[in-house]
Amino acid sequence: MNYPEFFDKLPTITLRDDLADFLGSIDYGIVEFSYLDVVKNAGHSCPTVAGAYIMTLVGLKELYKDELPVRGEIMIEFSSDENDGVVGVISNVMSQITGATKTLGFKGIGGEYVRHSLVSFNADINSKIKFTRNDTNESVEINYNPDVIPAEPTQAELMQKLLRNFATDEEAVEFKKLWQGRVEKIFNNINKVIEVK
Repeated sequence: MNYPEFFDKLPTITLRDDLADFLGSIDYGIVEFSYLDVVKNAGHSCPTVAGAYIMTLVGLKELYKDELPVRGEIMIEFSSDENDGVVGVISNVMSQITGATKTLGFKGIGGEYVRHSLVSFNADINSKIKFTRNDTNESVEINYNPDVIPAEPTQAELMQKLLRNFATDEEAVEFKKLWQGRVEKIFNNINKVIEVK
């Protein structure tokens, strides 16, 4: 499987999954997610998928410091409705990593390892996303703004040509390069695209 080389250089997200440990799925429940993992799940790499990954990476680091984050013990609140814009895409990426879901998650075993009712929308928060630890009730709010890393001027034109089947093979290659190039720049400028509150 071929994909952009920079994917392999990005930080991974490691968590402890007590359910995976309990059921013998993963030794000690230590699970690692890479950007490639979420790209495969989402079906694409874009500023939105990158942003969801980065917000989760930064949010969990802020909440847990040097501890391993615990899957199923993290609540996620969105200020927007789940049907607004790209909120659903962001929520799916965050659910994949944290295990948190709105209603469709695991119902638990004997009251433990519950994964549903951990995501909510239209929350009264002062940011786009809020992560909260269930064990300590500590929280962190995060905003993400990919617009500070603008697309190359020719990217939109090339996209329109591709959508209308007017693009040459060379233009298709160039568009892909520009698209993923912007994603890479976003990852290289996390401090510019992310605001932690």
